[in-house]
Formats: sequence, structure tokens, C-alpha cells
Amino acid sequence: MTLDLRLADAVVLITGGMRGVGAGITHAFLAAGAKVVTCGRTEPENSLPGAEFLRCDVREPEQVAHLVAEVAARHGRLDVLVNNAGGAPYAEAAKASARFHSKIVELNLLAPLIVACEANAVMQGQESGGAIVNISSVSATRPSPGTASYGAAKAGVDNLTASLAVEWAPKVRVNALDVGMVRTEQSHLHYPDLAAVGRTVPLGRLAEPREIGACAVFLASPLASYVSGATLKVHGGGEVPAFLAASKEEK
Repeated sequence: MTLDLRLADAVVLITGGMRGVGAGITHAFLAAGAKVVTCGRTEPENSLPGAEFLRCDVREPEQVAHLVAEVAARHGRLDVLVNNAGGAPYAEAAKASARFHSKIVELNLLAPLIVACEANAVMQGQESGGAIVNISSVSATRPSPGTASYGAAKAGVDNLTASLAVEWAPKVRVNALDVGMVRTEQSHLHYPDLAAVGRTVPLGRLAEPREIGACAVFLASPLASYVSGATLKVHGGGEVPAFLAASKEEK
């Protein structure tokens, strides 16, 4: 049995695919031979060789419709969507405004739904269908103090993934990655002591963006042809339980 990703010339749209985790995902699909289109609200400072860039605010339905139509017009199809754009700054829930919470949910839950719906409309008309990978977070399944609305939105993404997988089958597969802590160019803003934070993970370190990309490529590829509605945890084993550290301190 030959394990072949068979993504050569596949047309892939990656939202927020120019930096951080998104850049790692873009590099992974390019390495698999795919034609990659990325998007963002502003032109990136640095280009990624081999990837196209289109401006789009994924929170705006009209811009998203234009984005997906442009990708289909340029390449004749859309095989894979990776919903990666998202994020949230630290803010205690009681101190943040209602507008702040609304914007976080809009970016991290409603925007992926809007982009997925537009991509699905194209994929349903293709004989080969398509695949959608939603980049979610471990915050979806554990407390998320300081980013409560973000965690709630990501929990919604996990549920959305399962629902869309049922609605859009059999033509379109929909899966998600619950991503843990990742080392990026902005990691220091969230984790001043990366080594100390890494020790809280069973594998002893933060993930590299390329490792998240590899998992996204797998879920989008024919190797995962019978995987849909699934959420894959990519978190290095999760977090070492606090009681274990406390027990060791007592000894």
C-alpha cells in the first residue's frame, strides 16, 4: 500500500495564511504540491514564495463571496479550505466591553462559517467535492481565563465542524484541529518564558507551525478520505495536571 497525499495541483485557500500558524500551514500545503491562495485584511510585509495573496476581511460576507469567486475564476476550482484566521488579545471577561466580545465571536466563529458556506457552494458543484479544515483551539474544551469569548467561539467551531460534516456530506468533508500552544513570531507576547511554559506540556515544548500544517494537510488529503466531522487534538499531550506538580513539591 502506497501512502500518497495526492495534493499536487490541488487548489487550497488558507485564511490568515501569511504569518504564525497560518504560514506554517501554507508552507505545508506548498510542500505537498498544492496551489495555495492566502488572504488577509492587509498586504503582508513579507511574501511567501509560491503562494498567492488576496485582500479580504473574512468578517465581511460580500468580501468573502468575492474572494471565493476570484479563487474559483483564477484556478477553475477550489479543493480545500483551511479556516485559520482568528485569535484574541488577553482581556478579563468582566472588564471587556460587549462590543469586544462580539468582535471576538464574529472573527472566530461567524467568519469561519461564512467562508465555509461560500467554499461549500463551489465544492458541491465539483465532481471531486472538497475538504474543509477548521483551525480551532484547545480553549474549546478547557477553561480559557483571559480569553473567555475566544474559548466559547472555538467551542462553537468544534460543534459547527460536526454539524457541517453531516449537512454537506458526501461531497464535502469537514474536520477541525484543536491546536495547543504554538511557537510563533509573537509567542513571547503571550508566554514571556517559553521554556517554562513548554514544561507544562507532556512533550516538553510548544508546537512548531509546520507541525500544525502537517496535520491540516493530512485531514485535507485522500489519506483522510473517511474522516469527517472529527476534531483532532494537536496539543502535545495537553497539560500536565497541576496536582502532579503540587504532589512533587510536597515531597
